[in-house]
Amino acid sequence: MKLILRKPDIYGAVVSNLCVIHCVATPFIFVAHTSSLNEHISTPIWWSYLDYVFLTISFFAVSRSTKNTGKSYMKPLLWINWSALLFLILNEKYQLLSLPETVTYITAFSLASLHIYNLKYCQCKNNKCCTQNG
Repeated sequence: MKLILRKPDIYGAVVSNLCVIHCVATPFIFVAHTSSLNEHISTPIWWSYLDYVFLTISFFAVSRSTKNTGKSYMKPLLWINWSALLFLILNEKYQLLSLPETVTYITAFSLASLHIYNLKYCQCKNNKCCTQNG
């Protein structure tokens, strides 16, 4: 947890990209597995909980990044993207709306891109620039 708090944008970008890889890989892994066994296989519990692990780590990364960013517009952008990703993952679990998977991929990539942008262009050089200090 301390590592996430020290380098939130790096971990946020990594976790967002891992989330996309997880989402893209899931259908291929289980189709291949099902085809090889000729029977219906359900998703293992641990695999489906990875979404929540990614969301939790991402929450702390966004929280910390918004406290340390030098650009006031980054705070709402990070939270909007994280909230959209949360909604999309919950929507996928509970099948509330029929949305294409690409929306989730784009949102996760957007969150990763925001973290990278924030890391590169929005870091505070002193405590006076951060949004938490005004």
